[in-house]
Amino acid sequence: MGRLGGFGRLAGGIAGGMFAEGARRIALGELPSMNQMVLTPGNAKRLAERLAHLRGAAMKLGQMISMDAGDMLPPELSAILATLRDQANFMPARQLDTVLTQEWGSDWRKRFRRFEPRPIAAASIGQVHRALTKDGRVLAIKVQYPGIAKSIDSDVDNVATFLRMSGLLPKELDIAPLLKAAKDQLHEEADYLREGEQMQQYAQLLQDQPQFVVPQLDKELTRERILAMSFEDGIAIESLESEPQDLRNTVFEHLIRLVSRELFELGLMQTDPNFANFRYRRDDGKIVLLDFGAARAVDPGVSNAYRRLLAAGLDGDKDRIREEALAAGFVAPAAIERHRERIDRMIELIATEISRDAPFDFGDRSFVPLLRDEGMAIAEDKQSWHIPPVETLFVQRKVSGTALLGARLKAVVNVRRVIEDVFDANPA
Repeated sequence: MGRLGGFGRLAGGIAGGMFAEGARRIALGELPSMNQMVLTPGNAKRLAERLAHLRGAAMKLGQMISMDAGDMLPPELSAILATLRDQANFMPARQLDTVLTQEWGSDWRKRFRRFEPRPIAAASIGQVHRALTKDGRVLAIKVQYPGIAKSIDSDVDNVATFLRMSGLLPKELDIAPLLKAAKDQLHEEADYLREGEQMQQYAQLLQDQPQFVVPQLDKELTRERILAMSFEDGIAIESLESEPQDLRNTVFEHLIRLVSRELFELGLMQTDPNFANFRYRRDDGKIVLLDFGAARAVDPGVSNAYRRLLAAGLDGDKDRIREEALAAGFVAPAAIERHRERIDRMIELIATEISRDAPFDFGDRSFVPLLRDEGMAIAEDKQSWHIPPVETLFVQRKVSGTALLGARLKAVVNVRRVIEDVFDANPA
């Protein structure tokens, strides 16, 4: 009931913001659209603050929006929603003790020389504490917020209802498969035993990649709501934006190669590109990978679809790009029929960039407004709306989020060479 009330306060606050924005635009002699009234900085701030308070699936969905649509939202809205990527309200000390007692027993403190009560990180589903064991090991202990797993289904449904009521989603669009996939993945992320297994599998797959560090699982202390692992120090990956260009390029090239290998070689992808899931270790130049709750197997059909699409892009074959995008379900037939010229202009822009055998400057976002303008013009025609196959959305989330990190670092990398290297090492 408390969470439902939280959604009610969110809806009420945004409704008030809508009326205020509508009145302002009418006073200026404008006829405001629903999107103009909803997508305001004030409403985005209300959304971010309320979702951070609710935590759980509600906050996670806000994170997804900020990562997936970051380039397509107005900059001020994107910046506000981006605060959801690494903030949440901490658990009160008494609540934390209750969870630890339920999982480890009333004498849980005897397991440690020191357990730091203040979390070193707090995200949507849990918060992380540093602890020192009796035998001298420094651990990172992720503790799940109570009740989060039980609230996932209702949170997702409430966010979907809110989007419907706001008019941002047309009634004709069937989002049921998307909602089911979101619920399934969030339930997987709330299972820390599963995450521990995924982390071990990922570490095994990357054992030949010394540039990456994956924490070691502590099986004895791990429970369904507690994940214990080795503490791996490092600085926030985005803090490298002030470092020399060569370092930023090298680090980001490693990450692009990793995404390519996940998709075309490893068959396992960590699909959450939240910046907080990457750290950089100054002493040895290694990249620390964190949070494997969203790790999932890559469907071979999806991998092959991306391979064909990228191959067409490397060849600069615009007609083939359109055909492969349509075959993969990335674009709806109705969109091509109704907006062929706009889609072809977008393809032209993308093909020109990807086919060049030269470093790509991720910090140069001059092409983004062009893509945004064309995409928004198509999106205004709700008859062209289409949800791609769910299996592709998780991959695209990782791809788009990685590109946002490249933009943040202003990295310059020859993406074509990276893709060709991975293709050559893993022929179809």
